[in-house]
Amino acid sequence: MDNKTEIATLLKVLSDPSRSEIIDLLSCGKLCACDLLEHFQFSQPTLSHHMKSLVDNELVIVKKDGNKRMYQLNHAFLDYINQNLDIINTSDQRCACKNMKLGEC
Repeated sequence: MDNKTEIATLLKVLSDPSRSEIIDLLSCGKLCACDLLEHFQFSQPTLSHHMKSLVDNELVIVKKDGNKRMYQLNHAFLDYINQNLDIINTSDQRCACKNMKLGEC
């Protein structure tokens, strides 16, 4: 998968308001599922669905701590996303415009 396809997929994951809010909550540090669930008005299965999407797309890391699952942001991967968004926002050698033939319309 190329960078633009990967970024588009990740932006779709983040476009869900609940998942974006989960990311925002995790920006303060590690949280368990029970802490996250207290913040939202949805069921545990719904939270599990959102967390699976975030974990499967490497935005969030999950670690077991006894019988709890602790969630934290994957800061390295979020930095990677930011770098790729910066590439889209600037013109450099990798820019799609470098392959365009201008003035042929």
